[in-house]
Formats: sequence, structure tokens, C-alpha cells
Amino acid sequence: MSSNASSFITPTWPAPSSIRAYVSTRIGGESEPPFDSLNLGLHVKDDSDVVVQNRHLFSSYIEMPSTVVWLNQVHGTDVVSLPCDSLPESADAAFSEVKDQVCAVLTADCLPVFFCNQSGTQVAVAHAGWRGLCAGVLEATLKRFDKNEAIMVWLGPAIGPTAFEVGEEVKEAFMDVLPEAKAAFQPAQNKGKWLGNLYLLARQRLVAAGVTAIYGGDYCTYTDETTFFSYRRNVKTGRMASVIWIDQ
Repeated sequence: MSSNASSFITPTWPAPSSIRAYVSTRIGGESEPPFDSLNLGLHVKDDSDVVVQNRHLFSSYIEMPSTVVWLNQVHGTDVVSLPCDSLPESADAAFSEVKDQVCAVLTADCLPVFFCNQSGTQVAVAHAGWRGLCAGVLEATLKRFDKNEAIMVWLGPAIGPTAFEVGEEVKEAFMDVLPEAKAAFQPAQNKGKWLGNLYLLARQRLVAAGVTAIYGGDYCTYTDETTFFSYRRNVKTGRMASVIWIDQ
């Protein structure tokens, strides 16, 4: 086990100093293959006791408050505001304006999207697989923020544009919402298939919603096997966590 900085990534964005945000990698945990080693997902048939231990390790690496809330993600558009008296049955994004309240999502190819306002008083993170992204999870998350302040966004590690092969129906679904989405798809080697660019699709939707400060989009979870879990690469695999909170 390694407990150094290779266990997490810090977003490169000009967020206020009050904002703490991190993405875990697969490095620095206790899980055995194929979940090796910092698997943070309890739903992937890894040893649950080990996953809980991994969550404690990750928390210690980044000095995370104990208020983290793990969502039941379903590739939808529901957003939960934290803290809450009763957690909804499912949600794919979390928002908060309470200090030390940790918002979190789990991914292994899907796109984690971090949000904060310019004054550092509101934060959110969304799980944007292609279904949720197409259906509007980013727009739903943005609606939780005050309208009178600019929002900045960081796009975390996701499957890259050379690896995300999809069918014609995925391309058409995005183009039905935003015709410009056509630019995010290139023909794949397999007939009738396309290579989709999740990062570009997210940028297009964010710009259309009025967000201009967009950062990140520099990774590929599929091709970087050393650093990231990837469901497309290995169906039986672990999950990374993307977390954000407002520091005290």
C-alpha cells in the first residue's frame, strides 16, 4: 500500500481557497485484484470490510470531514441538497452550501463534474455518464446555484474520446437535444459505431447553460490502467470517488 499523493488528484482550476476538491485514484488501498487497490465502491462485489477501510484511508489522505454522503447513482438527473433529513432513493449529483459538508460521486469511466461559485459558498459534484449527461444532469445541478454569481466547473477523469465507442442511437440522442453535439462524435473502426467525446459533450452543454469557466478534461480512465478503474476495460472493477466541500 502507498499513502502518498498518487492516491488522489487535485483539480487544476482557480477555485476560491475555501474549496477542497479531490478525485481518488486506484492507488493506495487494500483491495485485492481485480479491485486493486483503492476501491471505494461498496456495490461492485468487493469485500465490504476492505472497502470501508479504503474509504477511511482515502479520507485520511485528503483530511476529509466525516460528513461525506454516498449516493445511490442510477444515471439519472436528480440532485440532492446536503445536508438533508432523508436521503432520496437515488441521485446522481450532490449540492451544498454548508461548510464541511462533503458531496461525493463514484465513477469508473463516467464523467465526474465539479462545480463551485466564484465566492466559494456553494459547491456540487455530478455523476455524468452518457445517459445522465444527455438527460440534463449538469443543467439540473446548475439550477441549485444562485443565479447572480458565475459558476466554474472542472471536468474530472473519464473515458477519453479515443476509447468511448457508442452506437448511432447515442449520437442521435445528444443531437436531438443540441445539434452541435455532432462535432463530439467521430466514426469508429467498427461499422455503425462512433467514438464519443464526453468532455466535449459536457463543455457544449455547460456553455449552452451559460457557463464559460470550464477546466479539466485531460484524462482517459480507459487507457491509464495504472491510475484509474475502468468499467469499459474491465467490467469487474472498482470505483474512484470525486469529492468536494467548503472548508471551515
